[in-house]
Amino acid sequence: MRFLAPLLLALLSGPLAAQLTMSEPNTSAVEQTSAANPRLTLIIDDLGQTPNRDRRVLALPGPVALAILPDTPHATQLADEAHRSGKTVMLHLPMDPAGGRYAWHPELPVDELERRLDAAFEAVPHAHGVNNHMGSRMTADTAAMSWLMGELQRRHRFFVDSRTSAATVAGATAQRVGLASLSRDVFLDNEPTADAVAAQLERAVALAHKQGSVVVIGHPYPATLEVLERELPRLAARGIDWIGVEQMIAVRGNRAMAAHGKSGIYR
Repeated sequence: MRFLAPLLLALLSGPLAAQLTMSEPNTSAVEQTSAANPRLTLIIDDLGQTPNRDRRVLALPGPVALAILPDTPHATQLADEAHRSGKTVMLHLPMDPAGGRYAWHPELPVDELERRLDAAFEAVPHAHGVNNHMGSRMTADTAAMSWLMGELQRRHRFFVDSRTSAATVAGATAQRVGLASLSRDVFLDNEPTADAVAAQLERAVALAHKQGSVVVIGHPYPATLEVLERELPRLAARGIDWIGVEQMIAVRGNRAMAAHGKSGIYR
């Protein structure tokens, strides 16, 4: 049995905590969802840039996770406010092809990657975990992802693979080392119009019913927030349980969904 972040074990108890301590993909975690309502987890990326939009995300009524960019003017303030509000704070770590002083690039040595990670966590206090901002090049770098997953395990943080590229090895690497992790299933707003976002949310609900759970990522676009403010309060009536990131990690037990792997193992 491998080490798993005490943070998650403190947040969860009983059967969920037991599932989280599994170093291999936990088949029983997904099987146990069959008797329960389908679950949905929501992460909003790219936060810290616009206070009005950030406040609308904070005001969403359920366990939305706020993924905050470290190089934004309101990153630290928003992280503090979200923490006080009981929301899950995540570090939205820029990765190549993203730029900026915190961004990870494949050519950087490990000591520079570590320095940038330290600085990013300092800019986004209270972060329980990390997901990648952009990162199509970086998440395909096996050596860098291996170092990151080991480092996050040491720091007691989880990882969510935003899956910005089909070539990503991030989820597979996290699974191999037993790091608490998830992979994104649905992006809400590649097309940021109200009709398109509503259609993607419907796709997410259908996928949750099909496979038992769904991990959704959106952005603080006006159309996205408009749809979420209207539709999230209706999820329970539609038989969907909206749960936090840590709970979803326990439900999935580090198991890959069918679109991301075979028999629970990431490709």
